[in-house]
Amino acid sequence: MKQLALLSVGNILEFDDGVAVYASQYLEKNYTFSPQTDIVNGGVEGINLLNLFMEYKHIIILDAIEIDDKPGSIYHIPSKELTGYGLNSGGAHEIGVLQCFDILELMGKEIPKSSIIGIVPQKIDVCIGLSMTMQETFSTYIDTVITVLQKEGIQVSKNEHPVSLEAIIESFKNPVSR
Repeated sequence: MKQLALLSVGNILEFDDGVAVYASQYLEKNYTFSPQTDIVNGGVEGINLLNLFMEYKHIIILDAIEIDDKPGSIYHIPSKELTGYGLNSGGAHEIGVLQCFDILELMGKEIPKSSIIGIVPQKIDVCIGLSMTMQETFSTYIDTVITVLQKEGIQVSKNEHPVSLEAIIESFKNPVSR
């Protein structure tokens, strides 16, 4: 069984809903992790990620989350607090990810240690990119993820040649350059 996965979910075609996908790409391009941490872009795969939940002992999920709070607010929530809600929650990808926990439980399988690092979006719309609020809070979101990883015993080193958030977003607009 693999140790740790950092799983991003979200839809880059829906503006701020893609913040976690951008964050995982940003972390992958700008940092090195020891021991190795697998970074998985789950996009909108939802329930199709079930096998991933059976492969890892620990999964940290990055996502835009709909919570009644000001946009840019960041939450770190243990997943066990969210199980049992898979049929009645959020957008398509949130439903699928939460259902993965429910299905594992129904199958009698061990549920991996997991938590969600969520950020409240400013705007969900048909557009590639991030709102000004998400751009302004992006570095705080990244710092929160790094802090959580460090608390889990992961050493995080910044790479020598950083890639900007703007370049990451542009790479999704023009996938040939990725």
